[in-house]
Amino acid sequence: MAQHSECTKPDQALFLTPSYCKKIIDSNVPDETRVPEGESISKIEVSDPVKILNLIQDLTNKSTKKLEAKLNKYLKTECEAKCAFLINLYTLSEEAVVQVIQERILPDNIRTVLSDEGFNSILQFQANSLSASASLDPKLQELIRKVVPGGTGEVIIVPVLAKERKSENQGFYPAYLICIVNPSKDSTYISKIVSETFKYCLTLFLNTRECEEERRLKAECQKLLLVARKLFSHLGDLSDLLKEIMSEARRLTNAERCSLFLLDPDHMHLVAKVFDGVSPEERSTEVRIAADQGIAGHVAATGEILNIKDAYKHPLFYKGMDEATGFKTRNILCFPIRDEDNIVGVAQLCNKVGGHFDYFDEEVARAFSIYCGISIMHSLVYKKIQDAQARNQLSNELMMYHMQVSQQDVLDVTMCPSEHEVPDFAKFTFTPRKILPKETPCFIMKMMKDLGFIDTFKIKSDNLARFILYVRKGYRDVPYHNWSHAFSVAHFAYLALTNFQLVEKGYFTQLEALAYFISCLCHDIDHRGTTNSFQQQSNSVLASLYSSEGSVMERHHLSQTICTLNTGGCNFLDALSKDDYVKCLDLIKDMILATDLASHYKIHSRQLAMAQEGYNKALPEHRYYLASLLMTCADLSDQTKDWKETKKVAQLIYAEFFAQGDLEKGMGRVPANMMDREKASIPDHQLEFLTQCCICIFRILATIFPNAKILVEAIKQNIICWESSKRIFDRLCIEGKTSYEVLVSDELESEVQNTLESLN
Repeated sequence: MAQHSECTKPDQALFLTPSYCKKIIDSNVPDETRVPEGESISKIEVSDPVKILNLIQDLTNKSTKKLEAKLNKYLKTECEAKCAFLINLYTLSEEAVVQVIQERILPDNIRTVLSDEGFNSILQFQANSLSASASLDPKLQELIRKVVPGGTGEVIIVPVLAKERKSENQGFYPAYLICIVNPSKDSTYISKIVSETFKYCLTLFLNTRECEEERRLKAECQKLLLVARKLFSHLGDLSDLLKEIMSEARRLTNAERCSLFLLDPDHMHLVAKVFDGVSPEERSTEVRIAADQGIAGHVAATGEILNIKDAYKHPLFYKGMDEATGFKTRNILCFPIRDEDNIVGVAQLCNKVGGHFDYFDEEVARAFSIYCGISIMHSLVYKKIQDAQARNQLSNELMMYHMQVSQQDVLDVTMCPSEHEVPDFAKFTFTPRKILPKETPCFIMKMMKDLGFIDTFKIKSDNLARFILYVRKGYRDVPYHNWSHAFSVAHFAYLALTNFQLVEKGYFTQLEALAYFISCLCHDIDHRGTTNSFQQQSNSVLASLYSSEGSVMERHHLSQTICTLNTGGCNFLDALSKDDYVKCLDLIKDMILATDLASHYKIHSRQLAMAQEGYNKALPEHRYYLASLLMTCADLSDQTKDWKETKKVAQLIYAEFFAQGDLEKGMGRVPANMMDREKASIPDHQLEFLTQCCICIFRILATIFPNAKILVEAIKQNIICWESSKRIFDRLCIEGKTSYEVLVSDELESEVQNTLESLN
């Protein structure tokens, strides 16, 4: 680099000289006073040898901060200055850091990011001898302003260069900037004192700094080993594992927030499984981004770490999330997570506490990503093994519980000579539970023929009959959620399709109507007589298989429906085209899952708005809301029958509830009141169910289909009956009878009958 006898004046438009900086132009300063050329100095010109020896003797600390404090004190004294401090320059992490001011060790370092141009400005600064700080990188100027507020006087800056020691390149790199504030000595003297001091101290300082970094890396490696141990302890639950990964990534890098995205290869999306800093309401909504968009998408596509010092200046940064959450993103470290072959996800860290993410954070991220990828891969494999074991156990249970359907059973249905004509069978007032159980498969065949399914879809009668018989065997002998309930729900589907003319008026296609009827028939197959919450609390096989997806029982019903359809000789849909077959299964999935009342409550307001604004057949969401509404109505249709039938159904429901309550007591748990035979107040529970759930649902149905008002009126009648029953419940319960004993008593029937007669 060319030597200049005199520094040219910086362009004031580019370099505004701070008030406290002193521009020094001294062409008489000999080259020997500069570092590292100072190695050629053969004598000490301005330093006191005794003082230097005492300083070197005193520099025994293993901490660079303590060494700096002692050196600052020495330079302040020798330069007769107000203050002295060092700026540490790190070319690897591209940082300038002040960690000690005079003898005061800072609790939080003052740091700034430097570019290659910033380091080059320091080399140019040194080559021009002592020059004004205005010729330095603006970020360095700002760093000096933070340490020395404006108006406190002049600052003389002396750069210190060091030889490259770890490469074949024997050039020099900037190691420190020595800042002397308000000195009494002139610049020539200060340049010489700094040069002579670092002639003996530089190696010690650099070695200590390297040792500190080695200790830091060693500590990070130990942390990573502990993290690996913790991660592998969470392999059994992917959700917990991902939360642990997020927590550890944030802790290792000292970040404020972390988000974790897993790659969905089927849809080429990144899915935020753990999204830190989002409210609980938003957290239930899945965050999905395209696999090639945004910062996380770029990292997923390239596989390279992205360290962004200023988020808002980066073209890939999306500030909409900050605006939604009120969080201010300053900097981002985003790194890929790999398994043995591919990228499986992306972790995105935000806002390094006390600064920005540096080179060492990147190295930690690279090492950490390996542990993440391995643990996620093993967790997914472990989950598949668990699922396979659970499915195998379920299959064994089903094989032991159910018997095979014989060919004679199939012939009895397909060759049945009866016409199965029953008065009022197609009216909402008809009670399907009156049909003899042995005749119900034939009535299923009859309803499907009446609805045109058999002819339209070229359904083979023997396949359909075999499917129906397998489904019937798939229902367990529990009090309420049994085959009789399934037949009743399927009958309501038949009534809705017939009376509302769902296909004729374009509410359903014929394929949607078929899926609706089959879903009603199969919606509770292999029901255990217990609720979803019971399955989860008891850690059942079903819960281990489906709890992560929600709607435990409904997903099991769907699974068993598909299994039954795939049983030999049961696939009555085999004549469908491939597209129609896939669509039919998708419809069945959506409709069966819609029978979870928890799912219904999530979309209830949208169904109500749909009915009030007017049903639009062209909108896919309206078609979905209507299908879900019709499934819920079918599932609750027992409540639209006459009082005698409704009371019988209540007996079955509470027999099932109380059986679950007894199981919970046996497990040491306290059941809900409606499940506790000793505490349940049946009329109150029924009135709450009818007034807050059933009538609301059927009113929406009646808004869309006016001829459904008869169902609303039936519920109103039953509400009156349950209200009138409270008197007899109160009296007999005081006499010592349980609520269930009152429900099955003759006194109750007489009381309610008198009420109905008085109304008529």
